[in-house]
Amino acid sequence: MSEILVVDDSKVMRDMIVACLRALSGTNFAHASSGLEAIERLSLAQFDLMVLDLNMPDIGGIEVLEFVRSQDTLRALPVLIVTTRGDDQSRERVLQAGATSFLAKPFTPDAIIGEVRAILAGSAESVA
Repeated sequence: MSEILVVDDSKVMRDMIVACLRALSGTNFAHASSGLEAIERLSLAQFDLMVLDLNMPDIGGIEVLEFVRSQDTLRALPVLIVTTRGDDQSRERVLQAGATSFLAKPFTPDAIIGEVRAILAGSAESVA
């Protein structure tokens, strides 16, 4: 069973991401509506993947990503950035900060399902 944390300040977007990813069998979802809530959830439970928005009101996605990469217990957590910032500079910045993958909004269900499948398959291979 894969545990996925979906972090976005928009409830509609969180619900849309989960609706798309429900097509993947064997997945459970937790939600966080802010960067601070994401950090709290990460300290309370283990996740196999975090889907993270960049633009949030309290702690932005880049800061959450930097926090995750600075923690020994979270460093290997795969992080898929899903954001409205689809420009090359934003993509390069998040990948340099340690994101596993990057997906610009709007996205198709097939695109996010494909990204998540690839990430989860990659992390399963690295554990095996």
